[in-house]
Amino acid sequence: MNPVRMIVLGAGARGMDAYAPYALLAPDQLQIVAVAEPRDARRNAFAARYGVPEHAVFADWRDALAAGIEADAVLVATQDNQHVEPACIAMERGYDVLLEKPIAKHEDELKRIYDTSVRTGKRAAVCHVLRYTRFFNTLKAIIDSGEIGELVNISHSENIGYWHMAHSFVRGNWRREDETSPMILAKSCHDADILLYLVGKDCKSVASFGSLKHFTAEHAPEGSAERCLDCKVADTCPYSATRLYMIPFLTGWPVSVITDDLSPAGRLKVLREGPYGRCVYHCDNDVVDHQSTVLEFEDGVTATMTISAFTDFRHGRTIHIMGSHGEIRAKMSDETIEVTNFRDGSVRTTENPLPGGMGDGHGGGDLGLIASFVRMERGEAGAVKSSIRDAIQSHLICLAAEESRKNHTVADIHNVG
Repeated sequence: MNPVRMIVLGAGARGMDAYAPYALLAPDQLQIVAVAEPRDARRNAFAARYGVPEHAVFADWRDALAAGIEADAVLVATQDNQHVEPACIAMERGYDVLLEKPIAKHEDELKRIYDTSVRTGKRAAVCHVLRYTRFFNTLKAIIDSGEIGELVNISHSENIGYWHMAHSFVRGNWRREDETSPMILAKSCHDADILLYLVGKDCKSVASFGSLKHFTAEHAPEGSAERCLDCKVADTCPYSATRLYMIPFLTGWPVSVITDDLSPAGRLKVLREGPYGRCVYHCDNDVVDHQSTVLEFEDGVTATMTISAFTDFRHGRTIHIMGSHGEIRAKMSDETIEVTNFRDGSVRTTENPLPGGMGDGHGGGDLGLIASFVRMERGEAGAVKSSIRDAIQSHLICLAAEESRKNHTVADIHNVG
């Protein structure tokens, strides 16, 4: 069987470094046949790494989709506000699509993607990578086994990490809702999705609270400056750009996002001139830095989903799953999951081997997702773990949570399909 041929739209951290590497690991299964990326350096680097011929290298995704490239699928890994149009055009032109999250930021756009998939008969899958991790599949298996009895409640936390928050959501591309999407949608639509996966029921309603509490001018310490390079208190500030980006041996993410010139001079230049050198208290960010959401599912199951900047990134996601006859406590960064059985008071641990190497993004979920999509394209039924309807429901949950947060109301979920 020939490899699946894929066009990649967007050669950023996700398109170039998270999903495309599967073509290097399994060239008999996936081949990158074209790329579109507006930045010259990233576009050329992608083409060289993945062997994309010159005639199939484009600066604009529109040109790539208009070129008549022979391919089976399109990976849409452009910026958040550029997902809907390329996805729908790709399906109209006969390609299946794999969309990076969030796939859209408005309900009518979500419906457009769903309707286009149904009308054209082309498959649309979403990069909800957590469903493809050993960690969450182990949790799902324990729940479904009945070991903890009937599922009652889940407490789930996405510990963003203080420096990750500063990098991505204060200084970076996802700092403003009008340019991308609300924090809960941009960062945690796949947390909502994993709750749907674990519960196995539709979500009925949500209530949410949160705000931009800390990263504002009012919290700037005495002696701070507009840029970290000029700051008198940079040495004691946990959010200092010099501390994050100037360590010489750090060359991957997040440093690789801010510049292609990783020399000391190159880094200093972007910290002096670009957005990543700004003080976190003097940026134009407006997304929340913490938010807690209560979800009500069918059959009365409830869950809480918390996202917070004020955490250690090393802890990753933490979860407490409560059943009628037992409970599960787990941390994604740990190698074990603890299961307590109320029937006999026993406590056991189950192995959760940590992935390593090229496949370790999102606990192995990044390459697990692209491998599953490829298997679907090659005819394996059920390889992709969620339908486009399921994927859209996670987005509707996040949009409803924002409605609730802003209006101080309980918001109902109105699913598509």
